[in-house]
Amino acid sequence: RYGLGPNGGIVTSLNLFATRFDQVMKFIEKRQNASKYVIIDTPGQIEVFTWSASGTIITEALASSFPSVVVYVMDTSRSTNPVTFMSNMLYACSILYKTKLPFIVVMNKTDIIDHSFALEWMQDFETFQDALNQETSYASNLTRSMSLVLDEFYSSLKVVGVSAVLGTGLDEFFIQLSKAVDEYEREYRPEYERLRKSLEEAQEKQKREQLEHLWKDMGSVCVQGSTVPGPDDVSAMSPSELILTRGTLNEDEEERDSDTDDIDHEVTEESHEEPAFRNFMQMKCQRKKQPE
Repeated sequence: RYGLGPNGGIVTSLNLFATRFDQVMKFIEKRQNASKYVIIDTPGQIEVFTWSASGTIITEALASSFPSVVVYVMDTSRSTNPVTFMSNMLYACSILYKTKLPFIVVMNKTDIIDHSFALEWMQDFETFQDALNQETSYASNLTRSMSLVLDEFYSSLKVVGVSAVLGTGLDEFFIQLSKAVDEYEREYRPEYERLRKSLEEAQEKQKREQLEHLWKDMGSVCVQGSTVPGPDDVSAMSPSELILTRGTLNEDEEERDSDTDDIDHEVTEESHEEPAFRNFMQMKCQRKKQPE
């Protein structure tokens, strides 16, 4: 309808969803005693969720309130090519460093092909290089270089092979998930608490500064207001009466006024020459002089 395209439509929907994500948070809070796990399936396109502002808002909102773990689901049957496998690992690495949360790689579809070859590639650099030597594509040289970079990434990565059809590997997955939750409580929650505290302090400081500016502005308004109407109470005057007092400033104050104020004063002075306006002003002055 709006001609946004596939990714444009997903991003727009995600942006609208993020504006109502407080309702999701309330729903999770109500169900947290009845449910042990909450699974939030995000859009698969990495550029749509991971690198969008809405995805960051949703991820940080969850991670700041609940033990959150990122689960990267990988199609094992389509990763038998070493170049494709390296692309998946680069995606996983970028998501890990973007979200800064406990991370688990789930190699799905092990009922089609076992994930042992992928584990061997991650643990043995020479085996992966041998597999790359059989590739003649232009990306094989880049992949060979990137495999050295990811060696440290592999050493601390949690990897589980599962089959969504047969349910195999799910027990191991939940074991790794428990370890990831412990990791969150130990390493990530203190960091989020520190960030939340610093954010609250910054917001409190901003509020104090705004109040100080407000008091200064109100003070200057009161000072200016007291010089215009004289001994009468400014707050008791209506807006029309305040407007009619313009043009009664003394000479020093008239010199300090802007050019636009001078124009307004000239218009007021010309209007004073009209008989009807003079009579109206005299009636106003006489009414003010009468005791209440």
